[in-house]
Amino acid sequence: MSTNVFVRRTPTEVFDFLADARNLALWSSGVSSVASAYVQPGVNAVYRYRFPGRRRFHRLVCADFEPGRRIAFRGQRMWGPLGTQVPLYGFDLLPHADGTLVRLSVTSSLSAGLALFAPLVAMAWRRDLPADGLKFRDLLGEGRPAAEALPTAAAGAGAAGAGAAGAGAEAGAGAEAEAAADAQAEDASVPAATPMRTSPTPRGFDYAH
Repeated sequence: MSTNVFVRRTPTEVFDFLADARNLALWSSGVSSVASAYVQPGVNAVYRYRFPGRRRFHRLVCADFEPGRRIAFRGQRMWGPLGTQVPLYGFDLLPHADGTLVRLSVTSSLSAGLALFAPLVAMAWRRDLPADGLKFRDLLGEGRPAAEALPTAAAGAGAAGAGAAGAGAEAGAGAEAEAAADAQAEDASVPAATPMRTSPTPRGFDYAH
């Protein structure tokens, strides 16, 4: 399954953000958390992540790495009473107008009895993936000056400690941020998240959770 979002960032900026798999936990409902240790981005880079509903960490491996064009991460095969599943999170980038059109997709191969639940899984992702796309777009700075640095998982951890001290100032800036967001939402020149598209996947079901 997939959805498209437009981001006012260059393909290089978007790719660099996606290349650090730790950032997935900031917006993707298919990734509960990622270990904070830094990993050098690249093909076969290995991260440790938690899949939603799972307590222990699993491997998350960079399966595709084409700077500025495409990147994908494949999760470790997970076993359950009914079968196994292997999720694949893919991102395709295309320069578009003054930003980048990003195709977000998630595919998974289900085995044995688990495949019987494919329709329910698909239903859940028809609901969740477009919302993930909008969160991704907003996180990368919809309406934010292009020169401003992108948020990162590592920066988020540091900001949490200073959050209490800056709460008063943030409250005052909140109204201005909301007004800017409302104005941006009215900008018809920026395409919103597109409807879900599905396609058959050989030897597996195309899903995202």
